[in-house]
Amino acid sequence: MTAAVVVPTEEELKGLDLSSAEAADLIRHAQESAAADAQLTTRQALKKYKKAVFWALFLSTSLIMEGYDLVIINSFFGQTQFSNRFGVLDEATGKKIITASWQSGLSNSSVVGQLIGLLFNAYAQDRFGCRPTMMFFMAWLIVWIFVPVFAPSLPVLAFGEIMCGTGWGVFQTLSTTYACEVVPTVLRSYVTAYVCMCWGAGILLSSGVVRAVAGLEGNWGWRLPFVCQWIWPIPLIIGAYFAPESPWNSVRRGKNDEALKNLMRLASDSPNKALEVEATLAYIRYTTDLEKAETANASILDCFRGTNLRRTEINCVVWAAQILCGNAILGYSVVFLEAAGFTEIQAFDLNIGLSACYIVGGICCWFLMPRFGRSTIYMGGLTMMFVCLIVIGGLGFAKGKSYQMAIGILLVVSTLINMITIGPVCYPIVAETPSGRLRYKTIVIGRFVYNLTGIFSNSITPRMLSSTSWNWGAKAALFYAGTNLLCNIWCWFRLPETKGRSFGEIDLLFDAGISARKFKYTKVDQFLAQNNTSIHSGDEKPSALSHVESL
Repeated sequence: MTAAVVVPTEEELKGLDLSSAEAADLIRHAQESAAADAQLTTRQALKKYKKAVFWALFLSTSLIMEGYDLVIINSFFGQTQFSNRFGVLDEATGKKIITASWQSGLSNSSVVGQLIGLLFNAYAQDRFGCRPTMMFFMAWLIVWIFVPVFAPSLPVLAFGEIMCGTGWGVFQTLSTTYACEVVPTVLRSYVTAYVCMCWGAGILLSSGVVRAVAGLEGNWGWRLPFVCQWIWPIPLIIGAYFAPESPWNSVRRGKNDEALKNLMRLASDSPNKALEVEATLAYIRYTTDLEKAETANASILDCFRGTNLRRTEINCVVWAAQILCGNAILGYSVVFLEAAGFTEIQAFDLNIGLSACYIVGGICCWFLMPRFGRSTIYMGGLTMMFVCLIVIGGLGFAKGKSYQMAIGILLVVSTLINMITIGPVCYPIVAETPSGRLRYKTIVIGRFVYNLTGIFSNSITPRMLSSTSWNWGAKAALFYAGTNLLCNIWCWFRLPETKGRSFGEIDLLFDAGISARKFKYTKVDQFLAQNNTSIHSGDEKPSALSHVESL
């Protein structure tokens, strides 16, 4: 079966403004770059693009701050010092607690800020580039961290979380898009999965800090973890200043000279460096211009039109499934464990082990991704987490220390599964599926949906776990087993396989309307049409060109 795709003519390649001969030469260089990229092994790519990998990993470090705060604020709900300062008396236990409504309010405060930051980034990254945007919002964080550190009340603390969350919202999408754009195809899954590891590293760090201050008396037991957030912004501002801009971003802003300069910085020295860089720039310009033919002067509304609607759907559901798979419970692990019967110190100790899974799992995922497809790993993870959630929920009906221990072990197993599969694999999927012209906007929309899902989860999960509200305890896992199953069913029918595909090939597969199940087995040659028909001009348009062949 053959799916037809009409490739734009020279007249439709508006951004290049080249003669037929120059356009043909550009296509030839682009084809050379794509062919060379496709032949690289992981080891060869690491050697050739070690500078690009370094900068991708460095800027992704900004996500440590988001992961750090995510667990900090949720861990405080089970901390005695924080509860004594801001809580209300629970007559049943005689202890002060943070009410379920304020747990939801504080958890959602940073999420609301992240939604604002995502909107800022949708404009700023396209208008100013990755580096200036990151530097500005790092400086923003330096200022607003003062508010949670010295907050006299929960409303002020919530306001500070909103302001800090604005910066984290920017970093959520900026780090992912930058990482996937500065490295070749074979390395994309590694650097984007590292983004998730940074998020997990922040969670591990925060778990360790909260455990370290567990015995500290007074307000510094909760203030000191907030103070530690000042460690990151200044070194990251300095690093962003010296980092090269994304060449794809530069080309989209019409700055080809800047793109060439940054490509020279990103590539390692070699005898043919200049020629290879020129070929890479040609490929970026060629792919960008193909996308311009479909999304010229694109606005955020274009993400919901034509083939881009399908890409946006994939981004939104894959992001939302990060929470609905059962990860929502893991975010409240301290409160969840205490609700299951663990003591405060036991819950904090086990939480450190859970957080370590984010690092171990990310490393394990690096070994899986070269051998298995993105969708295979993602759906496999959902299935295994579903089993764990069903068992945890079932154990919630039983009483006794042995059942508590079993719940703790299964929670560790579930966290490890999540961080080997669903967590890190999400990032290459959401980075690869949007079109280049709409990549930032599509990922922003997807992350926006993720944060809205987080608001929903943060509103109901504390009530599930709180002894003064629904008091479900470990039985809350059954609810997320249901949402997990719905996500897995969607993945079977709608999640395509993008492993090993260049951005240009992915564009053609979506344009051809290839179904999710056939993505993996479809042959693509984005240059075949140009090789066969050269460059068309005037009113003549190429016939339906069969360079996407579904087997």
